[in-house]
Amino acid sequence: MKIKMIIFLTSTKEQIENIRTEIVMKTVESSIRPVKGDIIDDPGFDSRFHNGYEVVKVTINYVENKCYVSLHPLAIEIEEISIGDYINKLVANEWRIVSKE
Repeated sequence: MKIKMIIFLTSTKEQIENIRTEIVMKTVESSIRPVKGDIIDDPGFDSRFHNGYEVVKVTINYVENKCYVSLHPLAIEIEEISIGDYINKLVANEWRIVSKE
């Protein structure tokens, strides 16, 4: 089954005029279906920006053999690196920015 993980990213430390928000998604093939409360690990995640992501919603589409997984940060106050650097690391690890349109 294709697992599509989705994260909404924003910074709590950037100035309002510099704030950047993005939605990023990564698709993986897996026989393991996440459930609400699971903690997801990924090489793109960086503990200098947060301390992990928890599954908050799972939507399954059996017709398309897809599973959409919404992730929520466990802590967003860390932010020892900029959101731009963090997004670049995610993109380098097969996450993609989802168009806002």
